[in-house]
Amino acid sequence: MKKIFIVLFLNLACLQGASLLSPVLEIGVNGTTKDMVLYGNSLLIGTDNGVLQVYDYESRVFTKTITLPEVQDFMGDMIAPRVYSIDQIEGRYLLLSDSGKGGYANLWVHENNVTTQLFSSVDKKAAIKARFINKDQILLGYLSNEAALFDIKSKEEVYRIQLSESKFSDFALNEAKTQAVYSCESGVLNIIDTATGKVIKVLKGLNLDNVYKVDFKQGIVSAAGQDRRASVYDALTGKGEYIEASFLIYATGLSPSTKRVAFAMDEKNNISIYIRSTKVKIAELQGQKSTLNNIIFKDENTLFSSSDDETVMMWRLK
Repeated sequence: MKKIFIVLFLNLACLQGASLLSPVLEIGVNGTTKDMVLYGNSLLIGTDNGVLQVYDYESRVFTKTITLPEVQDFMGDMIAPRVYSIDQIEGRYLLLSDSGKGGYANLWVHENNVTTQLFSSVDKKAAIKARFINKDQILLGYLSNEAALFDIKSKEEVYRIQLSESKFSDFALNEAKTQAVYSCESGVLNIIDTATGKVIKVLKGLNLDNVYKVDFKQGIVSAAGQDRRASVYDALTGKGEYIEASFLIYATGLSPSTKRVAFAMDEKNNISIYIRSTKVKIAELQGQKSTLNNIIFKDENTLFSSSDDETVMMWRLK
């Protein structure tokens, strides 16, 4: 009984020092959000309704919509594909989507109002995440926890490496796109050189189960764990610390300076904001209605979040 009282007291103390905030903007999107990317003044949103929507958060209007063709499901019905992953670089858009066949993916690029398919279910690629490394190369994450670099011009993989036997969960690029951290169901994180695929650092010991999401900025990695551990590593030294949560942690995000880190820490889908160096909680963002899947900082005080529903939220810490 005494132990329970102490835990409750500490949780209350944390909340008393934290600001309770509501979203400053709610953005209705066309379908359930599956992926979200910040590019300049635009928010790219991929949904399970077969679309990529581009939203200008300053003027607060949608500026572009890319719609993919329907696919045939296992029942023979034509349905909108789920857009698993999206990105943008120099006027070129990237869409990785469900093919409707055997768990394999379709990969598309859209440029000058033309959508071109790079691979389909025929190629049997079970990729579930994709990001541009440069305008002509795409980093892929396979369900089998393989990392691959795909060349757009040749439509061939430059490399494909097996990181482990565990199921892939997520990857995140550093700012220069020279390195990427991959997470999986084992809790072990692998940092690779994106040009060669070589593993240059293994981060382990903090998470003991599936790491749903990762972020990677300024040499710092944050990891959202199924084991209710909100972890932060120094990618150079491999050392880190974690904060214990009351629920599975589905999403995380680092501010550009990495002074602040965000985690989804409870069953109510609230987002907790911490000072990374001290682990002091400074804010709790309340209002997300479904399981969180993306948290992105625009700057130190502005961030966006999405969840398994049709609403993207914008928050301000000041």
